[in-house]
Amino acid sequence: MTWLSSATAFAAATTSTLRPEYAQPAIGYPTLFLLVLAGALVPVVPTGALVSSAAVVAFHRTATLPYSLALVLVTAALGAFLGDAALYWLGRRGLRSKNGSRWLEAIRSRAPEERLAQAREKLGEHGVAVLVLSRLVPAGRLPVMLACLLAEWPLRRFSRGNVLACVAWAVTYQVIGILGGSLFEEPWEGVVVAVALTVVVSVAPGVWRRLRGLTGGLRRPGQDA
Repeated sequence: MTWLSSATAFAAATTSTLRPEYAQPAIGYPTLFLLVLAGALVPVVPTGALVSSAAVVAFHRTATLPYSLALVLVTAALGAFLGDAALYWLGRRGLRSKNGSRWLEAIRSRAPEERLAQAREKLGEHGVAVLVLSRLVPAGRLPVMLACLLAEWPLRRFSRGNVLACVAWAVTYQVIGILGGSLFEEPWEGVVVAVALTVVVSVAPGVWRRLRGLTGGLRRPGQDA
């Protein structure tokens, strides 16, 4: 559970730096941008938790509330977009290379065959709409990105759909942060809640699929009998 460990460590580091008497930014905007960018390239950084936590702190900065929230949104969406664009470009280079590339293999390793088959089918049926929604579905981004690569979408076409995907993603996790921040007077409490909500949103679908698989496995002997 690398993602969960990273999210927990981030929450602990963030909450320890927040001062109750004045909501200082948990992380600077350039740092938020670089971490989200890195998280798009190497999907072990809890970028959703980063955005939610930054939104909590921005929510408590009442003097500059609209400005702070707008900056969090733009910074997160831009970092996600540029990271995705860079990873897609590297993936296209890998497809054209005889020996592939470690970036393409990294995408393949995180796109199980079943999820990839579903992504290719949906992409063929609905096109860009699937790409836009892919960032809102836990573990949905890389299978859809690989499906776009295998469909030989040019970077320009991928980027047009990915702009909306990144904005929708940033808005979603910012809303989670605002909800967490609105429940408590202290910013650090809102950060903890926002990170917890982010973990639940990200982990729950995978847990549900595993439970369904276990349930299906338990039913088969009875059905065969």
